[in-house]
Amino acid sequence: MDPVIIVGAGPVGLTLALALARQEVPSIVLDEGPGKDEQRLARTVVLREDTTALIERLTGFPLAEAGFRWAGWRSMRRKQVMRQIAFGDDEPAPLHVPQHVLTAALRAAIATERLVKVAVDSRLDSIEQETSGVTAHTREPKGTWWRGSYLIGCDGPRSTVRKLQDIRFPGRTAVERHAVAALRTELPWPGEALLHRMPPWRTSGPSAGEVTARPLADDVWRLDWLLPPGKDLVTPDLLVARVRETLAGWSGGTTPPYELLDTGVHTVHHRLARRWRAGRVFLAGDAAHLLGALGTQGLDDGLRDADNLAWKLSLAWHHGPHEALLDSYQVERRAVVAARLRAADQALPILRAGGLRSAVPGSARGHDSLLTDGHLGRGQLGAPGAYADSPLAPPRAESSAEVGTEVGDQVADVRVTAEDGSFVRLRDRLGHGALLVLLIAPGTGVWERKHWVTAGIMPRLAAAVTALPHHAELLVAESYPGAAAHTVLLIRPDGHLVTALSGVRPADLYEAAEAALGGPRATAEAAAGTS
Repeated sequence: MDPVIIVGAGPVGLTLALALARQEVPSIVLDEGPGKDEQRLARTVVLREDTTALIERLTGFPLAEAGFRWAGWRSMRRKQVMRQIAFGDDEPAPLHVPQHVLTAALRAAIATERLVKVAVDSRLDSIEQETSGVTAHTREPKGTWWRGSYLIGCDGPRSTVRKLQDIRFPGRTAVERHAVAALRTELPWPGEALLHRMPPWRTSGPSAGEVTARPLADDVWRLDWLLPPGKDLVTPDLLVARVRETLAGWSGGTTPPYELLDTGVHTVHHRLARRWRAGRVFLAGDAAHLLGALGTQGLDDGLRDADNLAWKLSLAWHHGPHEALLDSYQVERRAVVAARLRAADQALPILRAGGLRSAVPGSARGHDSLLTDGHLGRGQLGAPGAYADSPLAPPRAESSAEVGTEVGDQVADVRVTAEDGSFVRLRDRLGHGALLVLLIAPGTGVWERKHWVTAGIMPRLAAAVTALPHHAELLVAESYPGAAAHTVLLIRPDGHLVTALSGVRPADLYEAAEAALGGPRATAEAAAGTS
């Protein structure tokens, strides 16, 4: 079968290529550039725990060591500290990393991956679809036709793929603008990210707004200043003045020594593609959505697109078309991003206008909570979202059990015993295309596996797992948040919970697995594809 064509060699496209390769699906990445990325410390990303684990799992690169985990979060209004958060086991710290470091790790992994071919200086100019595949043409010095099974547009906000498929991209342009500077200095809050609204040294006008400071490794900080509406030019002199004024304001009136490393202007747009699928063509990342008025989690959503789509494309590539399964990519991911866009569009006018502050008691603190959620990837403005209403969700069975994770949410990363008897983290078993069946069995961790793998309910559960309509891996954990002993969890290849059952219920487990694959029709199509 023909490889998958991925248009765009940014973090989302490269992540998708590696995720497919881990599931034995070949791909061709069309990179319109020379295959190198500019090093920009003013262009950074904030990743949550699960997306950091995704990148580390795919690349083998310790991304957490190359980035910086914040010690805490501090928000201020004028001179008052509104909120402080210390990150730890109960509140995992986001990872802040320069985007070029992330991309370099992905490129290094792809350089040794036999199933991924990167074609540099390859600019897409046409796409042709047939029932059996896709043909793409690139406008390189020697124009080339590429044949693929599917094509995914990961080619950014000005996506050529989206335009060639005549997919509308409505939304709002220039929702916000931020002046950005990366500099090396010492601030009074080492290791803590800071949101400062209405700083006292800027006492009037819309430019009084807010400034955000996010630490990176090696005493480097990214500072973002919210700019007033309009298209006023941000000159180097203006930016240097902002830097000196802000550092002096935080340091008691005297500007501390600093080294300016990089600058830029970040313009935020809010847009959402009408469709994310057109036959064998899909959109992902900035080609499908633009979101980022609060915080820098835009890329985090793009990586979730890649993770969601990879296992579904893998099943279709290996076993034949799973139309309901492939359709679920748009249904799940678009709904999550649309909800966040709606929440941001509703909150921003209130947060930025400030008119309600004097009329509604406590509104300033409420605004601060909303902003904090957006920056830290929590709540309506920042949480990654769940697939609670997914078409892949099974009907509730009589044996359904409640656990600390809602159906459709990402599962907790607990320690599990793998089939070979080794102890691993649950997230380490994701991304291989297999369903995961997790049995909660207290006490198993202190006994050798050979003593309990053939005892109790294990043989019956193992037989039920073998009989599932798709390859599944049986794991055992001593505990899971909110789960009783002998609870069985069924988990998708991207780590989202399908169902939790009380005890071994082969029929219910089979029905849930069948639903997670797109339903009986998709399963029948898969069987036909392998016959």
